[in-house]
Amino acid sequence: MSMAKPVALVTGASSGIGAAFARALAARGDDLVIVARDEARLEELAESLEKERGCEVEVLATDLTSTKGMGVVEARLEAAEPAVDLLVNNAGFGTYGKFAQLPREAEAREIRLNVLAVMQLSHAALPAMVERGEGGIINVSSLACYQPTPLNATYGGTKAFVTSFSHALHEELRGTGVNVMVLCPGFTRTEFQERAGLESGAVPSFMWQSAEAVVSAALRAYDHGRAVCIPGPLNQAGAVFSSAMPAGITRRIAGAVLPRVE
Repeated sequence: MSMAKPVALVTGASSGIGAAFARALAARGDDLVIVARDEARLEELAESLEKERGCEVEVLATDLTSTKGMGVVEARLEAAEPAVDLLVNNAGFGTYGKFAQLPREAEAREIRLNVLAVMQLSHAALPAMVERGEGGIINVSSLACYQPTPLNATYGGTKAFVTSFSHALHEELRGTGVNVMVLCPGFTRTEFQERAGLESGAVPSFMWQSAEAVVSAALRAYDHGRAVCIPGPLNQAGAVFSSAMPAGITRRIAGAVLPRVE
């Protein structure tokens, strides 16, 4: 009798880092559950992965900022057969501009997706993983978690939560066979910048990484049981600098580097 393949559930899988996770996990031999709002893109990805990798791909086209959409994914994570072995909490978005001038509902929706979805899906996944003594979660944060981010105030705040939350869970789960790791990429070439209204040309090309490079580093770190992955030496140096410097200095540097908004 053949062994059941591992199952990975990836949110925000229709593009960018999420799609790169789906492709990399399929290449490793996992079956997949892919989650996003864009059903057409999910179906296209599922078809290509099933054809190229021979894996089974379940599509959940749903909105994680809605109670109904969240319930669909929570139920899948709590289902016993086939159990989810790896949850990748990747779905998220950012807004750009002066906080007082941004639409309030968009900021609230950003918190629902970047914070509440991460918390609720982690809570849905962990009890069964702990009971089995195996499995884990990769929470996608950002290098922005290490310092205040003027003009990205809500986004940076949500990612600070994700990083702190993930570190705490990693420690709580020590010795259980379950690992929670936080991934903190820097500038990554995806649709994220465009959706946030941030011009990618404002950032030097040497600071960018591909989604594939970020995911490759993340899976290597996860396989080694790490608590955190900061892909790339430049990003690692930036995190050390931001962590060591007072917030009063790092927030002024961030405010000077980012394009101004009048």
